[in-house]
Amino acid sequence: MTKAKVGIIGCGNISGTYFSVAKTLEAVEIVACADMNPAAAEAKAREFGVKALTVDALLADTEIKIVINLTIPLAHGDVGLAALKAGKCVYNEKPLAATREQARAMLDLAHDRKLLVGGAPDTFLGAGLQTCRKLIDDGAIGRPVAGVAFMMGHGHESWHPNPEFFYKPGGGPMFDMGPYYLTALVSLLGPVKRVTGSTRVTFPERTITSDPKKGQVIKVETPTHLNAILDFASGAVVTLITSFDVWAHTMPNIQIYGSEGSLAVPDPNSFGGPVKVVKAGSWDWHEAPLAFGYEKNSRGLGVAEIAYALQSGRPHRASGELTYHVLDIMHAVDDASRTGRHIDLASTCTRPAPLPVGLKPGTLNP
Repeated sequence: MTKAKVGIIGCGNISGTYFSVAKTLEAVEIVACADMNPAAAEAKAREFGVKALTVDALLADTEIKIVINLTIPLAHGDVGLAALKAGKCVYNEKPLAATREQARAMLDLAHDRKLLVGGAPDTFLGAGLQTCRKLIDDGAIGRPVAGVAFMMGHGHESWHPNPEFFYKPGGGPMFDMGPYYLTALVSLLGPVKRVTGSTRVTFPERTITSDPKKGQVIKVETPTHLNAILDFASGAVVTLITSFDVWAHTMPNIQIYGSEGSLAVPDPNSFGGPVKVVKAGSWDWHEAPLAFGYEKNSRGLGVAEIAYALQSGRPHRASGELTYHVLDIMHAVDDASRTGRHIDLASTCTRPAPLPVGLKPGTLNP
């Protein structure tokens, strides 16, 4: 197939993974990058053999058909809208935008201009979660009835060089890591129809202990511990906890409980396994062999999905519809806590199609 030309806006740490993975994919070619810090763009351009441009120049480049938006979360909406107005399809890092309103504006503009919006995470296209999807679809645990998911730690101020934005609106454990867990759950179980939850801020201030801002104090402006109950349209009920207030725990990443067994799902922030299954009447977990490729870090598969959709017209799996639904769920948890009630979601999405078995490396189409 003809490779779609791609530009990256935002040349932070994660950009290197996108550059590297793109070189292994048949559908895309990264040809340029831009950053508010020109030196950052120039460094990545030298490292990966692409053009370093200003943001405006990248958006004006008619060769570029897809923009990968790797800016900070609060900028996702503005940069995404700018890319769409420039006639580019856009793939945003998570979350799709900080607010529902900005995200909706992106999807509406894309629809009007016949462009495509996609977004991270695309880890659900990896070997581990696709194997889980196949096991569920094949009836290995019967009908899914319930589940649990836990993402708990003590925040980023002890290791991240610039941790402030994790404690501002658009940050926190739900908006930082929740997209991995919620995208995995929706890909496995389908859309969510109703949410309730409770949230809190345990530590109103955080002191940075990592360089170069060691000793600076962060005022926390977003919930840092969130408990959610998710009612899926399929009937499954899942408990999700995301927290920056927990020092240590022994809870699983995700487990799905079915009428005929249980499924242990691997870390949704990764692409590999292990995947484990236990059958009804047994307490012995057995590791299931991974049935798909993309076991290693493959961030960029979602961008390739847009390229395939542009060429063939088929739906793309890491779609704007999916990422908007995940954003809506995250906001609904906070809405439920503030209002003290269940929230019926206005959004929904089509459960992404599973990958075919036996794909050649570097491809997503048979």
